[in-house]
Amino acid sequence: MRVLLKRLSLYPTISCICVLLAGCGPKLVPPGIVYCSEGNPESFNPQLVTSGTTVDATSQQIYNGLVNYNLMSGQIEPSLAIHWQISDDELTYTFQLRKKVNFHHTQEFTPTRHFNADDVLFSFNRVIDPSHPFHHISKTGYPFFQSIGFDKQIDSIEKLSEHEVAFHLKHKDASFLANLASGFAVILSAEYADTLVAKGEQEKIDRKPVGTGPFQLVKYVKNDYIRYHRNEGYWRQLPSAELLVFDITPKSTTRLAKLITGDCSVSALPKAGELSVVFQHDELEVDSLPGFNVAFWAFNTQKAPFNDVRVRKALAHAVDRNNILRAVYQKTAVESTGMLPPMSWAYSANQSLVDYDPEKAKQLLKEAGIKNLTIDIWAMPVARIYNPNAHKTAELIQADLADIGVKVNIVSYDWSVFNQKLSQRSYDSVLIGWNADNSDPDNFFTPILSCASVLSNSNRSRWCNPEFDDILIKAKSITSKKERKALYQEAEALFAQELPMLPLAHATRLILKKKGVDNSQLTPFGGISFNANHQRDMMSTEEIR
Repeated sequence: MRVLLKRLSLYPTISCICVLLAGCGPKLVPPGIVYCSEGNPESFNPQLVTSGTTVDATSQQIYNGLVNYNLMSGQIEPSLAIHWQISDDELTYTFQLRKKVNFHHTQEFTPTRHFNADDVLFSFNRVIDPSHPFHHISKTGYPFFQSIGFDKQIDSIEKLSEHEVAFHLKHKDASFLANLASGFAVILSAEYADTLVAKGEQEKIDRKPVGTGPFQLVKYVKNDYIRYHRNEGYWRQLPSAELLVFDITPKSTTRLAKLITGDCSVSALPKAGELSVVFQHDELEVDSLPGFNVAFWAFNTQKAPFNDVRVRKALAHAVDRNNILRAVYQKTAVESTGMLPPMSWAYSANQSLVDYDPEKAKQLLKEAGIKNLTIDIWAMPVARIYNPNAHKTAELIQADLADIGVKVNIVSYDWSVFNQKLSQRSYDSVLIGWNADNSDPDNFFTPILSCASVLSNSNRSRWCNPEFDDILIKAKSITSKKERKALYQEAEALFAQELPMLPLAHATRLILKKKGVDNSQLTPFGGISFNANHQRDMMSTEEIR
């Protein structure tokens, strides 16, 4: 332990981070919070990505949605919409909008009106209408919405008055409200968009954001920091922090060192092995939530030999997942028996997808006529909630596959390059995962396993099964939880039969922070909030020792 602490102390710290904020001095003035984050956001509009790093830096800080989740009950509650009605045929959702909500006042934009129905129409029509003037400003598309077929789900969005809008659906969808509560369904300013059009600077809408959230972006320096100021006109209770800084620190050990030395007050994504260090420091604590996520090893099923289910199952049988749980997660995760985590109301305690059986793996490879196989495993270069150390996981799988005569090359890139290359679809397999956007079980299937999600590049296995899609469509068309659960278990069974990816674990969500820092909190379905106006139950530190 002393050796580890000494090594941590050797990491350079940013003892003068205030240079970034308001000139050098002994402490942050005005009162602020520094969050050691793990990477750069890809955009400042979460509609354009599915990256958790981007969602952390945008959704809860800069924006609001029409609805969101109550952190205590897990139920959908009002946000920019104060209430809503659902028609008898369940095809029209009418929202009454909140009045006197301010948009951010920035150096480049001075709003002349409050939030209204025009902003709702702009925010969603941009996503679903290819003829919308801002639709093609996004070079990455709208992957979450495309993966769930949002454009095919919406017939039209109607402005009924300045503060009332109606979403008309083409078919029933039990997951509709849950999707609106996700961190991707944020509201932008239509007036800001108009000013950018007048200046020919439309692309700024995603780089220099304007929202209604508790903080507004002031400055971003790639690989260094993001600086936010408190939105003094925020419609809810003001954040206690006047200043918020994301200190971009990719290495977990460096983040921990900065937390210990006081350069950060909150730190993201600790590795399980670092928790013993944290417990030696009385001024530090662990904030945690049960995991609504899944880590998986996805096979590119549109590339030989991974298009053969026997090969996929052979590779899965060769992996000792319990060893991965011990070495990588260290009591901070549970083994996956399917895609759904134990927290989901549609979860059933299924038997393990595949048992650890190297001899069976060899037999399946022989049946498939595979000899001297060499494969690539792409491993994320950053820690994520569902996998704090993808490279270590890849090394363990590499050793397991060597036992059945399969050679593994581990591939990694800078995070932004990694995502770009994934979109080119040339990989063999990838260690990645999914953190839920909402509590609906569909969120663990449609965005990452449907045929539509292949086109949006969020389906890393590139597996398209019409029978599987039909089950998901049927499950969304009914409201009975009992019937929906049976259908999702049917989907799990078909998934296990085809095994386009090997689920590994459902991880506990963890952040580290200084004691007394109460204005940060994890959210159940992805993201972190620094405007802690809601209370929730937390696991105690003792539960994860």
